[in-house]
Amino acid sequence: MTTPEGFRSGLAGPGIDRAADERSIEGLVEGLRADASTRVLVIHGDAAPLAATAESGHSALHFAAPSDVPDDAVWAFLGRDASGRPVLVAALSQDAEQPFAAPGGWAGLRVIGGELGTAHAGAFVEALSLGRWLVDSPFCPACGSLTELRNAGWSRRCPVCGREHFPRTDPAVIVAITSDRDPDRLLLGSNALWGANRYSCFAGFAEAGESLESTVVREVREECGVEVHDVRYRGSQAWPYPRSLMVGFLAAAIDDEAAEADGDEIAAVRWFTRDEIGAALAGHGDVLLPGRASIAHRLIADWHAGAA
Repeated sequence: MTTPEGFRSGLAGPGIDRAADERSIEGLVEGLRADASTRVLVIHGDAAPLAATAESGHSALHFAAPSDVPDDAVWAFLGRDASGRPVLVAALSQDAEQPFAAPGGWAGLRVIGGELGTAHAGAFVEALSLGRWLVDSPFCPACGSLTELRNAGWSRRCPVCGREHFPRTDPAVIVAITSDRDPDRLLLGSNALWGANRYSCFAGFAEAGESLESTVVREVREECGVEVHDVRYRGSQAWPYPRSLMVGFLAAAIDDEAAEADGDEIAAVRWFTRDEIGAALAGHGDVLLPGRASIAHRLIADWHAGAA
């Protein structure tokens, strides 16, 4: 699939050079940890350290030296930055003590991801996706034995049953639904776990043996009772909550009047006018839309701007 020109969600940038060919080098991570010039992105739970706010007001990540990181972190090789310097991730669980006081404080990806430049946003989502797996999955899912890290932190091998395991990614669709009758209307839903005034696109995981296009049709029907057509791919974005690849689509409702919340996962659905979406994007009124780090925000903003 080709991403439409101009579409770029907050976390869909290339990030740093992953330099995957270096992962097979024996002792790579250990050697880089001993090098004071190595840059380390520390992940604590789902938060990363921020640099002091620049005069421009733009946010940036703070990269630590290896010596600044606690010994109980789990390490892996992320790649190389634009200047060729190696970058490691050092992951700590949410229960661990905050490792150090960051110049700009600590922030989660949901909060700060949309405010970062392309390289830092990409590095954050890579580090968080890999770091969560490093911390949460130390045991072999087949036999329960403690695994050994391989490939500079990108795989695990079980010393008992010999199986090799890799970070898991679950594909999910996320869909903005337009009206066939009125090009200035967009259907959004409010999840039952959110506040009453928070709305977003419809989303769900692809099931076994299901294409993404079929997932779009099924999920929209299940969540809001609408049959859709003209399903168009818009872009994708990694979303490590916990390990998703969000694939964004635009689709058109066949019958606007059929829209009705399922009452289980979705508490309310609502058709919004283009003016109402514009006001919400500008922070006016009481309707809350997804944050800038999410592909949902990009789908909505592009529709509002007429770029979808």
